[in-house]
Amino acid sequence: MRSFVLFAVAAAAFVFAGSAAQAERLTEQPLVDANWVDENLDNPSLVVVDIRSLTKQGSPYAAGHIPGSVYAPYGKFGWRAKVDNVVAMLPPVDVIADRIGALGIDNDKQVVVVPAGQNSSDFGAATRVYWTFKVLGHDAVTILNGGQRAWNAAGKDVSTDAVTPTKVAFNANFRPELVATTEDVAKAKENGVALIDARPVAQFEGKSKSGVVARNGAIPGAKNISQSKFYDAKEGAFVASDAIEQLVGDAGVDADAKEITYCNTGHWASVAWFGLSEVMGNKNTAMYDGSLTEWAADPSREMVIPK
Repeated sequence: MRSFVLFAVAAAAFVFAGSAAQAERLTEQPLVDANWVDENLDNPSLVVVDIRSLTKQGSPYAAGHIPGSVYAPYGKFGWRAKVDNVVAMLPPVDVIADRIGALGIDNDKQVVVVPAGQNSSDFGAATRVYWTFKVLGHDAVTILNGGQRAWNAAGKDVSTDAVTPTKVAFNANFRPELVATTEDVAKAKENGVALIDARPVAQFEGKSKSGVVARNGAIPGAKNISQSKFYDAKEGAFVASDAIEQLVGDAGVDADAKEITYCNTGHWASVAWFGLSEVMGNKNTAMYDGSLTEWAADPSREMVIPK
């Protein structure tokens, strides 16, 4: 079924790809700082997307956001969807492309994704959205390093004026090489592909598990690099490339190895994917969208308790 779904997604992407030109990128960097965003706010090619989730106190966007930014909260906007009974998956290409267009983002726009920036898991919302744009063929995307936290710390202006974007057409060009399937994971060892488990150590070792995952343990042969190691919560910033190279080396994985990241639902895995692919620069990296929610649901797929 997963093969059929990916075929359908790819086919839909072909329809939506058309002949749209990619944006002239305002930056080639996966991360930008508050000063860069501030200096480019008046550029008509820039769209700042605030993805901070709603809290018990209400909308953080309503309380104060980067001037001119549009709001697409991670948990409510529809960045992820239930597909074939697997939660938190990439939505069908036509659906997510339409939603992105509704934010006023077309193929000529440079996107800056803004999370809250409080910790690595929160920052994972931004890396997941960034991965989504990349999967859809939109390279003109970057993340505000440290998120709204960094913007506020820099003393930049905030606004309480809500922005209502004008819907435009966003044409997707699906990149299957960035999305690992269950079959890809099952054949990883024989194909010489490293599996990177981005969950906390306790989950990797089978001492605990997510409620959406059917069984304890890890996929055989996986190496653990917890997503928390990619983000400095004290400083509110993603770690540098050399630090990631050290993490990879400590895990016993070559820095340029073919690899697939996974976690429970493809959220934490996006933090590792972003660090390995975009910051360290290993473009041989894909992410298993279904992750253990999909893998462990089938009792015939092996799970192990690493020693």
